[in-house]
Amino acid sequence: MTGRLGLIGGSGLYRMPALADGQWIDVDTPWGKPSDALLIGEVSGRSVAFLPRHGRGHRLAPGEVNYRANIAALKAAGCTEVLAISAVGGLHADMRPGTFVLVDQYVDRTIRGGRSFFGDGIVAHVAFARPVCGRLGQSVAAALADDAGAHRIGGTMLVMEGPQFSTRAESLLHQSWGCDIVGMTGLPEARLAREAELCYASVAMVTDDDAWSEKEVDVAEIIGVMNANVARAQALVVAVAARAGGGAGCPQGCDHALDGAVMTARDHWPADTARRLATLAPRLFG
Repeated sequence: MTGRLGLIGGSGLYRMPALADGQWIDVDTPWGKPSDALLIGEVSGRSVAFLPRHGRGHRLAPGEVNYRANIAALKAAGCTEVLAISAVGGLHADMRPGTFVLVDQYVDRTIRGGRSFFGDGIVAHVAFARPVCGRLGQSVAAALADDAGAHRIGGTMLVMEGPQFSTRAESLLHQSWGCDIVGMTGLPEARLAREAELCYASVAMVTDDDAWSEKEVDVAEIIGVMNANVARAQALVVAVAARAGGGAGCPQGCDHALDGAVMTARDHWPADTARRLATLAPRLFG
């Protein structure tokens, strides 16, 4: 049975016309409330759960988003794959506003809490060398290839603590590190998806040149680029839903990412912590 596809909409993507007949469902998790209710419906014959990352109306700043609750809510809703859309700044001349980037690597410069589902007596270290699911990524790449718009397959996202824009010195430093784009929400989201044994892929929409160029970042222009590309992002979601494989039996092992990752001996697991983790991985903690 094909699992549900989770959709996380970032800045500018707060609704999905393809889910006009969907139903908003309130969800609670052991890690608190997610950013908003989940919109449950069907896209391209695939059951999906849509979650606006910042809440409808963009009420939550990047540092206020409960990333653990968001991922836990999608897992509880039966999702096996998650496609995340976000708005980012470009760090190179070939990353022009309007370019869609299939992210394949991250550099973490955040300091926020809620970075892991583990702790409170149960320690785990989950492999993260390949942070994006290869199989889901292939579905996204195929959808982007069929799209007439500018896109790039593969790119490194520098994730900074927000809400803020880079100084020019920071932007040039991130360039020198080989990063391609800069955003505020890709982590800990991608890492939490791996801990929850979900296949995860991220498409980043470039909205500006960050601060490396001589031009100042302008919020009004960013909003204009986002609005101009909302329909394209929505169409991409429809195309990916038609192609994605379902999550079970992931060749990369996303659906068994916790195998061998738990360090704490079972007889030392606190009961409350194990019960909480059982909502993510019942085969290990149930």
